[in-house]
Amino acid sequence: MRVAILMFGHVIRAIVFDFDGLILDTEEPVYRSWLEVYQAHGEELPFERWVQIVGSTTTGFHPQHHLEERLGRPLPKEVLDRRIGRRTEMILANAVLPGVVHHLDAARELGLRLGCASSSTQEWVRGHLARLGILDRFHCIRCRDDVLHAKPQPDLYISVLECLGVAAAEAFAIEDSPNGIAAAQKAGLRCVAVPNSITARLDLTEADLVLTSLGDVTLSELLRRFEPLGTP
Repeated sequence: MRVAILMFGHVIRAIVFDFDGLILDTEEPVYRSWLEVYQAHGEELPFERWVQIVGSTTTGFHPQHHLEERLGRPLPKEVLDRRIGRRTEMILANAVLPGVVHHLDAARELGLRLGCASSSTQEWVRGHLARLGILDRFHCIRCRDDVLHAKPQPDLYISVLECLGVAAAEAFAIEDSPNGIAAAQKAGLRCVAVPNSITARLDLTEADLVLTSLGDVTLSELLRRFEPLGTP
């Protein structure tokens, strides 16, 4: 028990999870659905622009507006509706990512508080968590409609910590993108990075620890691997 809840010289009381691309692979379906639209119109979807919004919002790059500017005309509603249908189809075909449920259950057994910090909306996150049967695992969920600024700003993590009633030193984040890592660290949390098929192409080395999959380690093993990073 002591090994599992002591880290960085502090008692760990909470874990905060990202949602998109960490709990459920929504990022590949969203990207693929837009890629199909671009290809159908003879245009390229610039990956270097796309990754600016991974883990954040479309403020930095809006795929619909960008394509419409390239085409010089608005996209028909049926094209946009079909894109959403394809996105939904691909997302519903995906299960919870490996290791997530195990870590949620292990954290609950240890009495840890669980939070979720997402740049998506409450409706999106809660809807998928409920569909996957894990909504009740979380003590607090904060999304972009709860704060002024989404990731990479720290607002979401600060809000989750306040909701959980823990200090940043008493928690750590699990993220999948540079925007998420930056948000967690700006809020004072240590961060574990677990890339997905999209973010595996990005530089995640700013994280305190990078894993290939949450399915590769137990929670106790994760905390033991993390501990030396916080030891003077």
